[in-house]
Amino acid sequence: MRRGWVCGVREVNTLVSLSVKALTVEFSDAGYKVRPLNGFSFDCDDGQLVVLLGPSGCGKTTLLSCLAGLLKPTSGAVWFNGTEVSGLRGPALSAYRRQTVGVVFQAFDLIPRLNALSNVSVRLRRPGVSRSVARERARALLAQVGLDGLAEHRPGQLSHGQQQRVAMARALVYDPPLILVDEPTAHLDFIQVEGTLRLLRTLASPGRTVVVATHDQRISQLADKVVELVPSLPAAEPEPRDVTLEAGDYVFRQGDPSDLVYLIRSGEIEIVRDMADGSEYRLTLIGAGSYFGEFGPMLNLPRSASARALTAAVLTGCSVEQFRNMVTRLQSPYSEQARYDTDRAVAAFAARLQDAVDLDAICADLLGVVDAQLEPAHMSLWIPQAG
Repeated sequence: MRRGWVCGVREVNTLVSLSVKALTVEFSDAGYKVRPLNGFSFDCDDGQLVVLLGPSGCGKTTLLSCLAGLLKPTSGAVWFNGTEVSGLRGPALSAYRRQTVGVVFQAFDLIPRLNALSNVSVRLRRPGVSRSVARERARALLAQVGLDGLAEHRPGQLSHGQQQRVAMARALVYDPPLILVDEPTAHLDFIQVEGTLRLLRTLASPGRTVVVATHDQRISQLADKVVELVPSLPAAEPEPRDVTLEAGDYVFRQGDPSDLVYLIRSGEIEIVRDMADGSEYRLTLIGAGSYFGEFGPMLNLPRSASARALTAAVLTGCSVEQFRNMVTRLQSPYSEQARYDTDRAVAAFAARLQDAVDLDAICADLLGVVDAQLEPAHMSLWIPQAG
């Protein structure tokens, strides 16, 4: 059963239940649409330490903001203890933010001119709570997080780890059943990391669920549940596969998970970005002998734009490792004659691909068209030189 706190009186409520259903958040950035969360779902049980794991930009902080009632999703729902948080408005939403959820922001968000004691007690300063009761509660919480001797220190006199503990104490003032922590190890040395993780593990107990957003995989060792916001790439190496398209067919759409790199055997592919006003912006047009879609699967990021056939086209999709091997060989020295005879090489490349998918043969033919057909930055920015 969960512990509640109102003016020093403990209350008893039901066990904690958190559920996220098909959550989508869409917003515009620099004129184009971004979906950090696209149909995302997960559930967790009472007393769990839940880790939301993923790299920067994958939607971790966006998800925490939805859980905290600070951001309304475009679609989907957040349910906590039978209440749809994403549907709360007015006083009900304010009460949820104040008493049901405690948030520890990555930047801590302490008030520089207030000492640690006042930074914690300020959350309790409302009608019905006296100054003495608020300060007594704040002192008890600072002692709980190991800062009982630093109550009079201002944020500028505290280390990052100590500031974080003040933020944790502040999040606990109403003894909320849900604690949200954003990147708790981002600013800490290894000694402070150990203390912070120990405290988080202690806070997750019957009646309280702790949700941590992080890119730090070490935290997953302590978690009761790990939720990966970016799906892991398949361990098995897929065979190269042919893709036949009619004009207007999509290879992938903006926001889709990334898997393969595509080599264009014939036809033309346009790369377009969906804009916030519903229009499209063409980024580039790519023809036979070139490739596209390499950055998404290399970095395990969603597709940043859509790829669509402008004409009938035939592609070959290959894995990142197959692509890396091919491009590394493309960086090897090759003769001036091969570089000069571009048209003949392109024709040989297209003809060879019509017979069979043979990556060694593809490499040999592409050596003659790399200067004319491929952007040099594609090969040099992410692919190490052979040897």
